[in-house]
Amino acid sequence: MIRAAIIGLGTWGQHLVRCVQGPGNQMPGDGIRFTAAATRTPAKAADFAASHGLRMLDSYEAALADPEVDAVVLATPHTQHTDQIIAAARAGKPVFSEKPLGVDAASAQRAAQACADAGVTLGVGYNWRFQPALQAIRGMIDDGTLGRVLHMEGNFCGPSAYRFPKGHWRHDRNEGPAGGMTGRGVHVVDAMLYLAGPVAQVTAQSFRLVQDFGMDDTTSMLLRFANGASGTVATVIATAETWRLQVFGSRAWVEVGDVEHLTTWDLTVCRIDPDNITVKQRPQVMTFPKTSTEKAELEHFAAHAAARRPLALPGGDAVHNVALLSAIMESIQSQGPVRLS
Repeated sequence: MIRAAIIGLGTWGQHLVRCVQGPGNQMPGDGIRFTAAATRTPAKAADFAASHGLRMLDSYEAALADPEVDAVVLATPHTQHTDQIIAAARAGKPVFSEKPLGVDAASAQRAAQACADAGVTLGVGYNWRFQPALQAIRGMIDDGTLGRVLHMEGNFCGPSAYRFPKGHWRHDRNEGPAGGMTGRGVHVVDAMLYLAGPVAQVTAQSFRLVQDFGMDDTTSMLLRFANGASGTVATVIATAETWRLQVFGSRAWVEVGDVEHLTTWDLTVCRIDPDNITVKQRPQVMTFPKTSTEKAELEHFAAHAAARRPLALPGGDAVHNVALLSAIMESIQSQGPVRLS
């Protein structure tokens, strides 16, 4: 059993704790249990910590020095991730960080390299990869059901711009480059990387159209993948909640999407009948057993940490995702396409 400290007990940090051990300090998930916590505002989280059996620690440094803490889980502002991951690597503590791994390509690579050099397991919170529907799409690519992947369309939108007051860190352009990309769009991108591999070129645009403060609220991208497929991604954070991912293959298309994304997704599939090309086929809907993707990703991390096996690596998808974020920012500024190495 990995004894973990949650670092940051805001809305998402508390959500991660609940996903593992539930309200009232019920039985934990397999392989991991939150036993300690550190947060910038401990008084606000005192009742939550007590109800979930968390020892409150004075600081992140205290968590890294605590012999009763086996691993740390970061639910902290984006710009803090890199230094906190490197500190965990130096302390020899496995570390799970909420996405993104960093806010620029160099910092993400530096964080991943520090963990690799120290032999420390690094996990990154891309929980969509634990959705049965997304795994099923990957299987349909592998077994040829979809044929060749030609194009993907995705969006992840909602009223995030209205949720936080002026001056909140989530309105800081340094914390959230390219508008909703760091909070929302990176999930869509990670799903696409999982399905189609690395991106070779991006063209992006981003605007603040609604409020007179904060980050951009309307951001969109055109992608070209190294395997030849194309893609589009949008994240609008001043509209009603919605998300969607559709994958077009040479034999079929598949689609997931809804308003809520933390539930277990359904999968819509529409195939070509090769013997009746002109007949419009009706889509079929696949359902899956209920699962908690956040619990699954933390258990996956715990299993690797216990076995001292690596997860996120230098040059891997989590680093490439941040490199793409940097390229998106460059494209927004240059108003032209940017190639990725």
